[in-house]
Amino acid sequence: MSEVFRGGGTLSGDRMAIPVPVLIAGSAVIATRVLSVLLLANELGYEEVMNFIHRSAQSWDSTLIFIASQLIFFLELRCAIAMIRGRNWGRWTFLATQVVVLLYMMVATLTGIYPEIFSISGEDNVRIISSLIAQKLPDMLVLLLVFVPVSSRHYYR
Repeated sequence: MSEVFRGGGTLSGDRMAIPVPVLIAGSAVIATRVLSVLLLANELGYEEVMNFIHRSAQSWDSTLIFIASQLIFFLELRCAIAMIRGRNWGRWTFLATQVVVLLYMMVATLTGIYPEIFSISGEDNVRIISSLIAQKLPDMLVLLLVFVPVSSRHYYR
């Protein structure tokens, strides 16, 4: 760590320093995903988490949705680490996961597909869609941080 203070900001002179928008975006993805799982588990409690897992294992379609949600969670974490390390596939894969999640949440909300945890309640479709967009706003900001700034685009070349 002392090399960072003596050298002026990077640990190795061969690699380009991580741009601040990329570092913030990757850290934000990791922090929001881990905190959301912890807060959800705290809100539901042990019994409800076990009931949710048990209900998800009742049929093939709900089991596949549950497994897919876990895979997307871990894929998003992997993408965040890849984005911080300068892997171009990380930001594109994160974009793809956000599109898939947004589409599935819209379908689950508007058609009432199980499980309820992936749907949003609302009075009409306009309010539901605006609430869904508001929930995905932080992820859109992360995508802007890794795609828009010039320093971020140069980092992924």
